[in-house]
Amino acid sequence: MILASGEVVLPPGDLHCGLRRSPRRIESTRRTLRAYTARTLTQLRSTDLAMATETLPDEKLARVGQSEEAQQTTCCIVGGGPGGMMLALLLARRGVPVTLLEAHKDFDREFRGDTVHPSILEILDQIGLAEPLHQLRHNKIYGPTLQVAGGKFAPVDFRRLKTRFPYIMLIPQTRFLEFLAAEANQYPNFRLRMVANVAELIESAGGVSGVRYQSTEGWHEVRAQLVVGADGRFSKVRHLVGFEPIKTSPPMDILWFQLPRLPGDESSDRVRGGFAGGRVLAVFDRLDHWQVGYIIPKGHYQAVRAEGMEAFRRSIVEIEPQFAKHVEALTDWQQCSLLSVESSRCPIWYKPGLLLIGDAAHVMSPVGGVGINYAVQDAVVAANVLTRPLIAGRVRVQDLAEVQRQREWPTRVIQAIQSAVQQRVIASALKAQAPQTIPWLVRLFFRIPGLRDIPARILAFGVRRVRLQD
Repeated sequence: MILASGEVVLPPGDLHCGLRRSPRRIESTRRTLRAYTARTLTQLRSTDLAMATETLPDEKLARVGQSEEAQQTTCCIVGGGPGGMMLALLLARRGVPVTLLEAHKDFDREFRGDTVHPSILEILDQIGLAEPLHQLRHNKIYGPTLQVAGGKFAPVDFRRLKTRFPYIMLIPQTRFLEFLAAEANQYPNFRLRMVANVAELIESAGGVSGVRYQSTEGWHEVRAQLVVGADGRFSKVRHLVGFEPIKTSPPMDILWFQLPRLPGDESSDRVRGGFAGGRVLAVFDRLDHWQVGYIIPKGHYQAVRAEGMEAFRRSIVEIEPQFAKHVEALTDWQQCSLLSVESSRCPIWYKPGLLLIGDAAHVMSPVGGVGINYAVQDAVVAANVLTRPLIAGRVRVQDLAEVQRQREWPTRVIQAIQSAVQQRVIASALKAQAPQTIPWLVRLFFRIPGLRDIPARILAFGVRRVRLQD
């Protein structure tokens, strides 16, 4: 729930969400939260975890975020996505005062990625949170199965990897962020402010020293040793600091829509899809519906619409015949959302007092679904490198440069791989009208022990495996 001050408090059990003005009740709730252990957290329902970010009516939002004196903290993180939330949690666990600013009134945003890779699960396992996360409703994906000319092709199988978590967990990002927020909120040095739109950086002779943000009640200031921009591909922090990203792969567009689950549908632990008719399809089992990504060349959306809804449905069935009945639910183009896909990378991620991580520093292509994985790995490396300087009260430019040094090379490599896949595989499939086949050299590669698991390892853990240091 969001207090009148703008601070978010996550209530335990079945306490109803709402604005609490009584200091006694607020302090009681805080004491109860601090007493909760990770084991207790596993018993909380997903709806309980969502209370901190439940959408508030406009009349209540008008009372959120009362003006106050400039707040002092050690680290101010802008953006409550996976990277920002993970960094806030890790720093709070280590005793670093953290304020996290999120521009929206909840975490419920459409089209956020829902994949939690083995790398993230291993990191959560290090801090005792992997098992509690598995208590939330989710699905497991062991790899893709592509429908191509001549049959099916399953190039990747995570079950051959040496890890406790040989799968990608599919869980709504809203639930994942609420889960991390609930854990972080157990630490008294963590503060989460919703409806906090950062508009200005506070700069001094020594560099960035805080931010100014606007809430429904006016302007506020947060002064900090370090400001971390984790506010996504359209980062306001990146814009304010004047960093210009370099595009790293050709763009494409995705139509994103849902198909209903029908009686008789079997659950799928694979990403389904394939290539046909100049289109690429990816289908994810979301337990109560099928989530579909329909990839088209950049700028071709109007051409797809001009062909008509019936042609659109036929093209889906051409790739996945099992959805012949499901596509009848598509009757209006408003059921589809157009996602513009690009990728980019900033040459520099930092300046004195400021660091960018995640999509703010490097926007990832959806190829492989590794964006969340890399944002969380950025956060882990940042926590490893910066905890001691933050506690000591002196974060040097060299410390910020070290974060980029450790993360830039893996980012450049994976973006190069994504670009190659887009240019040589996806672009080729989008141009071809005949059914696509898999070249025999590619099929041979995925049959050779030792070689066949390299793509799976890169998808699961990234180019470089990241661990949380003590």
